[in-house]
Amino acid sequence: MCPLVNALKAKSGFHITVCVTGQHRSMLDQVLKTFQVIPDYDLSIMREGQTLFDITTAVLKKMKPVLEKERPDIVCVHGDTTTSFAAALASFYLGIPIGHVEAGLRTYNIRSPYPEEFNRQTVGNICDIHFAPTERSRDNLLREGKKESTVFVTGNTVIDALRTTICSDYSHPVLSWASGSRLILITAHRRENIGEPMSRMFRAIKKVMDEHKDVKAVYPVHPNPAVRKMAEEVFGASSSEKNSRIHMIEPLDVVDFHNFMNASYLIMTDSGGVQEEAPFLGKPVLVMRDTTERLEGAEAGTLKLVGTDEKKIYESFTELLDNQSEYDSMAYALNPYGDGHASEKISDILEMWFLHKSQEEK
Repeated sequence: MCPLVNALKAKSGFHITVCVTGQHRSMLDQVLKTFQVIPDYDLSIMREGQTLFDITTAVLKKMKPVLEKERPDIVCVHGDTTTSFAAALASFYLGIPIGHVEAGLRTYNIRSPYPEEFNRQTVGNICDIHFAPTERSRDNLLREGKKESTVFVTGNTVIDALRTTICSDYSHPVLSWASGSRLILITAHRRENIGEPMSRMFRAIKKVMDEHKDVKAVYPVHPNPAVRKMAEEVFGASSSEKNSRIHMIEPLDVVDFHNFMNASYLIMTDSGGVQEEAPFLGKPVLVMRDTTERLEGAEAGTLKLVGTDEKKIYESFTELLDNQSEYDSMAYALNPYGDGHASEKISDILEMWFLHKSQEEK
């Protein structure tokens, strides 16, 4: 949302109030610093061992006085987090219009990804204006009965962020460690994958790495203790040391992560946003999930859905390392997620939306 916040602040006629929940404290702070966004409200809800119950109820309770004080003309939420769901619900309860950025992504499997698919479908049902990143997302919303006049295709603001963060002269000790090797970037944290699915993912990656000595991998490990425990069990505690070719590190800030993507050979992930960011950088993506809401990437050939089956991950990963033509077909596929100007388009649409609304009230 940071690129959109800054785009709206650059427009006259808007008064922007930024409220953050702190659902992921460490991740949030470095993003705000990178984009020089200072929150007007910080709900600071994060607690050790928090559950979806804790996040949802905390956001609802703490958003209410903020919304009652500010009485905004519209509340914009992003994507599919529990923060977005609960903030949208609080706005709906108070009769405040809602704008949904990154609207219309669907797997139509309510438990995959969990709870994100539920979150985004619910936000879509109660919001007033939908900012869809692609035509497919727009079509999903129209099939669900959303009014055509409320749905706009804008591209995704994550691409806007990449235009700000990628540096031609970027350097990092871990990238120096990987110099001379093909670098694999790994991300894995999905709730539905924790347990045996994630263990299968990690075992497949380790097997391929053992067979390809010219490859190194870096895995910024998610703060979730369950994820860390599984990674250490499969990759070994030594993976935190640089003498291992699978190097586990602490989570990266947004600038570092985007530049690590840019320096990588390919990406193994169960994330959502990475599926859109990597194609913009020409990096093939193997998606270790059974479903994806970003089918545009699969159709364009920028990503391949490999699930959590150990054999399939192993075979797909091996093929991209051993088959140059297969790798090139993914690396040079057309990015379907926008031109990096989504925030400007959204701010223009909001300006027109308010203008039409004021004319209707007259």
